[in-house]
Amino acid sequence: MNTGIISSRYATALLRYTQETGGGERVCAQVQRLLEHPEQRPGPLEPELERFVRLLVKNGRLEDVRFIFRSFISMYYRSRGIRVARLTTVVPAPELEQKLRTMLEKQLGGEVRIESVTDPALIGGFTLEVDDYLLDASVRRQIERIRRQFVIQNNRIV
Repeated sequence: MNTGIISSRYATALLRYTQETGGGERVCAQVQRLLEHPEQRPGPLEPELERFVRLLVKNGRLEDVRFIFRSFISMYYRSRGIRVARLTTVVPAPELEQKLRTMLEKQLGGEVRIESVTDPALIGGFTLEVDDYLLDASVRRQIERIRRQFVIQNNRIV
């Protein structure tokens, strides 16, 4: 079977189970910690998550756990109307992150969670991804645009 189908089915089952028990927020937070820090040994698992992991072991699906957990987080956010944005900057910029969060929540009409990443290759500025939308306000992009214009103008001359 396809890993995407498997992860989707198991993630849906976990989402429904956590909605029934009311532990969705706790389980989602713990799943995120597990994905962000796989090298750390987790403390005691939430009861719903512990039962779910036992089911995965029983069914021989433990190798798909990362896909299942990522699908679960995505489904959980969608069910709660939470949008996830990815902010990439050269250095950490908490002020920019807060301003963008406020602006996006106002524009999108709901909660927005921002995942911040640093990438020195941007040279300066930032990129922001929300759903299928990309705002590229990086110096690297501006330099690339100037380079392309220069190449086009020089090709016309020759």
